Amino acid sequence: MARDLTTSISPPRATSARGGERAAGSRRVRRPHWRGGRARGWLYVFPALAVYLGFAIWPALNTLRLSFLNWDGILPATSAGLDNYIKIFRDSALYEAILHSLVLIVFFSFIPICVGLFMTALLMGKVRRGMTFFRIVFFLPQVLPLVAVGITWRWLYSDTGVVNQLLDLVGLGGITRAWLGDYQLALVALGFIGTWAMSGLCMMLFLAGAQKIDPSLYEAATLDGANSWRQFLHVTLPGVRKEITIAGVITTIAALASFDLVFTTTNGGPAGQTNVPALLVYRLAFNEGDIGGASALAVVLTVLVIAVVSAIRYFTRDES
Repeated sequence: MARDLTTSISPPRATSARGGERAAGSRRVRRPHWRGGRARGWLYVFPALAVYLGFAIWPALNTLRLSFLNWDGILPATSAGLDNYIKIFRDSALYEAILHSLVLIVFFSFIPICVGLFMTALLMGKVRRGMTFFRIVFFLPQVLPLVAVGITWRWLYSDTGVVNQLLDLVGLGGITRAWLGDYQLALVALGFIGTWAMSGLCMMLFLAGAQKIDPSLYEAATLDGANSWRQFLHVTLPGVRKEITIAGVITTIAALASFDLVFTTTNGGPAGQTNVPALLVYRLAFNEGDIGGASALAVVLTVLVIAVVSAIRYFTRDES
């Protein structure tokens, strides 16, 4: 009887062993497939990675290298050490330009975000005829080249421009002036161009974020007796918090790194009242031929942008 039991039990053990070998073999076969899939993934990523490395990382590293050199772009470069940075930080024009950029943040970022939230509160959840047309009109400044925007607004702000003509029509002809040539108001006039250009972008970001909010939250708020203002304050505003952060980062970078709009409207005038760091970089490199100084200033501007953007992300981070 024991011999019969041993005979009946032994074949399943062999089968189990063979099954284990096949399972182990199948696992060994899958590993090359996984590695091949990973290699194919890197193959898809490589073109974009190569472009990013070639047109973003390498120029940034090369700029950092040039900031430690004395070079006019033609003759052989010589080592400058930290002289370029010392010269930059001793120049009062840098601090004035940074101050102007910080003022522009109010017009390029804070006011457009407020306008975008206001428009979102008006348009959210309300179907109106021609809504698509209005969204296109508000977003249009984002698809226009800033050079064209600057030239257009320079004409609008001129002595005989549309702005002064409208002021004359409403009886405010006494305050008309060449707005971009006014020593006190040129920076403010320039800032409102940025407000016009950035408000549509903020509105579109906030509308996209508000449309992802669960409608049941609004229904619950309505049942609790919340009016439209409280629904916006306690439901819509927290729901678009990430979009507010994104808008703040984009518009702040646009303010700190602004060049083409300033160059085409005021070119830093009058008397340097609209100078910004990017414009100083351009003048050092192409007007004065100081590539090392321009590179050092570009590095300082990059650090400033990273610091301000990091602060925005820190104070708007999700506590959860």
